[in-house]
Amino acid sequence: MSTDTPSRAIPAHRTDILGPKQHRHVLVIPVINEGERIRRQLRQIAELAPACDIVIADGGSTDGSLDPDFLRFVGVRALLTKTAPGKLSAQLRIAYAFALDEGYDGVVTVDGNGKDGVDAIPLFLEKLDEGYDYVQGSRYVAGGVAENTPRDRHLAGRLIHAPVLSLAAGHWYTDTTNGFRAYSARYLADPRVAPFRDVFVRYELLFYLTVRAARLGLRTTEVPVARRYPVGEATPTKISGMRGRLDMLGELFAAATGRFNP
Repeated sequence: MSTDTPSRAIPAHRTDILGPKQHRHVLVIPVINEGERIRRQLRQIAELAPACDIVIADGGSTDGSLDPDFLRFVGVRALLTKTAPGKLSAQLRIAYAFALDEGYDGVVTVDGNGKDGVDAIPLFLEKLDEGYDYVQGSRYVAGGVAENTPRDRHLAGRLIHAPVLSLAAGHWYTDTTNGFRAYSARYLADPRVAPFRDVFVRYELLFYLTVRAARLGLRTTEVPVARRYPVGEATPTKISGMRGRLDMLGELFAAATGRFNP
């Protein structure tokens, strides 16, 4: 069980270690009740065998998809299960604190809903090895793929989200809604960043980390990724309704105007 400290607030959670540390970098996959989507994704990653350990940051799944025996079979190193309130940012704080405590040099994050092409994972690892501190995956740069993206999401991302965060960061990004990204350990541990604070509960941490890296003069870049939305079924997402979209806009502008700066 985690404990809070004056310098680092980590939500309460359970840690299940399923295997030894084997690599310098770690892949963090946040999930909650993703069912067969996360199982299929983990099988794909196991087949790819990237040079990184795998950690699941679970928001409290109840669908049985994260059975420890299955996770061991596909090579997952640890299952971190949040037991405190909060959404994605709370899950990520738990996982990023684990990554720093375990001595990893860098973290790659990809959503666990199966929309992202996991074959891009080695490219993120390559950029971390080259010394980049923030690597943003983009379906809109050369080599990227965007399939069946809902029109409202495409327009909001291209016309609002990316321009606002790019202006705030002082660095142009094309796909800032994309959770497929990587951070160096030195970025996450930098006291000028201080990501381990209770202000990060919903999606704020994603937006804040996009802005802060370039503002601090750290090395940032984008890499091409594929994001494919399913056809003929509900969009895999935890953001729904007008209230959810308005809340996200509020978090976006709070990050852009520096309200989360330590």
